[in-house]
Amino acid sequence: MNADLETGKIQSLREETGVGGKEELKRSLKARHMNMIALGGAIGTGLFLASGASVSTAGPGGALVAYGVIGIMVYFLMTSLGEMATYLPVPGSFGTYAARFVDPALGFAIGWNYWLNWATCIAVELVAGAIIMKFWLPDIPGYYWSGLFLVILFALNYLSTRAYGESEYWFAGAKVITVVIFLVVGTLMILGIGGGASPGFSNWQIQEAPFVGGFSAILAIFMIAGFSFQGTELVGIAAGESENPERDVPKAINTVFWRILLFYIGALIIIGFILPYTDENLLKGDVENVAVSPFTLVFSRAGFAAAASLMNAIILTSVLSCANSGLYASTRMLYAMAKEGKAPRIFGKVNKRGVPTNSLYATSAIGFLAFLSSLVGEGTAYTWLLNITGMIGFIAWLGIAISHYRFRQAFIRQGLDLSQLKYKAKWFPFGPLFAMVLCGIVIIGQNYNTFLGGEVDWYGLAVSYVGIPIFLATYLGYKFSKKTKVIALEKVDLSKNLV
Repeated sequence: MNADLETGKIQSLREETGVGGKEELKRSLKARHMNMIALGGAIGTGLFLASGASVSTAGPGGALVAYGVIGIMVYFLMTSLGEMATYLPVPGSFGTYAARFVDPALGFAIGWNYWLNWATCIAVELVAGAIIMKFWLPDIPGYYWSGLFLVILFALNYLSTRAYGESEYWFAGAKVITVVIFLVVGTLMILGIGGGASPGFSNWQIQEAPFVGGFSAILAIFMIAGFSFQGTELVGIAAGESENPERDVPKAINTVFWRILLFYIGALIIIGFILPYTDENLLKGDVENVAVSPFTLVFSRAGFAAAASLMNAIILTSVLSCANSGLYASTRMLYAMAKEGKAPRIFGKVNKRGVPTNSLYATSAIGFLAFLSSLVGEGTAYTWLLNITGMIGFIAWLGIAISHYRFRQAFIRQGLDLSQLKYKAKWFPFGPLFAMVLCGIVIIGQNYNTFLGGEVDWYGLAVSYVGIPIFLATYLGYKFSKKTKVIALEKVDLSKNLV
């Protein structure tokens, strides 16, 4: 009964907030925007910098196994999201799906936590962008650059959804071109064409290679690989503003995922062949060490003198792309929650260009405040926020898998024909179940080393897992205050009423 009342409340709020009127989101994202949003969301510092640390930790073979397994999980997650987003393309995406197909409390918790995730991520990227700029202009204070970047990103998102899509198209395009050039140059070097003699399989046979550290090392790389792939789910949020979601969402998911997997696996193969896992430079996987990133090292060995400057520029593009997408995603999630009655209705206001301006103001303010936390108290608050964002990303993925499983089960239970689905995820129910199990392993194993032998590092444990109690607090708080229950499959709302 309570779930029914909650659903009725959401429906009445849809009517009160004027959905379907003149002031609503505009479906202005074209197919090329959707493709690049999905592609660019997962190609960033995780590939350009952290890939080296992955090879160093688990060896070339171990890194490939870890990224391959996580890549398969992400494929199932994206096909699950694609099925729901094609059927019901809404800006709230998996937050809305969790509320409609599982439990309103789950949708509330995922929505608010995902908003916090990306709002905080903006601050992370602002700090990274300032560090990168020191490569060229070391005498200018970093906060000047962070402020400038925030103003630029705010302007791009404030102008229109098309402006966001267009900027992301070019941001992502620069990254894709760089990876393609890297793959070509690396392949030629492996074949002994340029950059000296072919290394052959020597780097796959030194010391413990190709598998270093056994299963525990591969498990550690699961975390890194998962963080690297985070952002692919943005295509689900962008579906709410796609010109033709039934055509563009499946296309983006089917074609883009395989390109992403090709880029990551291809890059790891090249790094494994050309650079020995014992190279200490591979461990320096952060924005302060662009000059020794695996991409820079490979380009340098190929004789490209300006490799460090090139990669610095590309990584800056990646950072701005991530912050741009983060501002867009969190703004739309807050807007969607306002439409569903899970956030103050003022955040559901949209201007004549289809931009939820109040949500944009609030998100930008939180991002700025999180950035300020990096400047005081040795960044302790910032470190905690950074760890919160990492955990929440995996919880959102877990929510996607659970929502899709329930969606398909409800579809069958209510006697609907699966032929009504314009896009069907393959290998159901294996796909979402596999994703649930692996997401659970990754969430629990965030800092598994603290449980192994010796004295427990309680501070490290708290920092690593702080995202879990925050999620549970929002979930249980809403559940008990609103007295929601898991919705019976027979009563799941499968109508195509858009929020």
